[in-house]
Amino acid sequence: VQLQASGGGLVQAGDSLRLSCVASGRTFSYSVAGWFRQAPGKEREVVGSITRKADFTHYPDSLKGRFTISRDNAKNTVYLQMNSLKHEDTAVYYCALAQPRLNDRYLLKPDDYYYWGQGTQVTVSS
Repeated sequence: VQLQASGGGLVQAGDSLRLSCVASGRTFSYSVAGWFRQAPGKEREVVGSITRKADFTHYPDSLKGRFTISRDNAKNTVYLQMNSLKHEDTAVYYCALAQPRLNDRYLLKPDDYYYWGQGTQVTVSS
């Protein structure tokens, strides 16, 4: 499985961006997906997780209402819609896919995921 993320860029505070991540292979619809970010000098942190059939999503409390994760299993794609961007959202954003498993619940730790995209830079100017 390979993940290809896109959609990052340089925006101003208050703008919106939508990141996309396309997965190869045939297991996408059986896998929990997530988006993470990592700013310089900081640990990688989850910004959204979505279950296989998109029944459940999870966000850190600090991002609820601004970030939305979604997926289109027919297109093997997971999205991250980011609104009202702030300077502190500046980071490299990574999409990730867990290995297929029977229980379908969102996953919040990097170690929960097996496949990773290459990262896409998001820079928000203040």
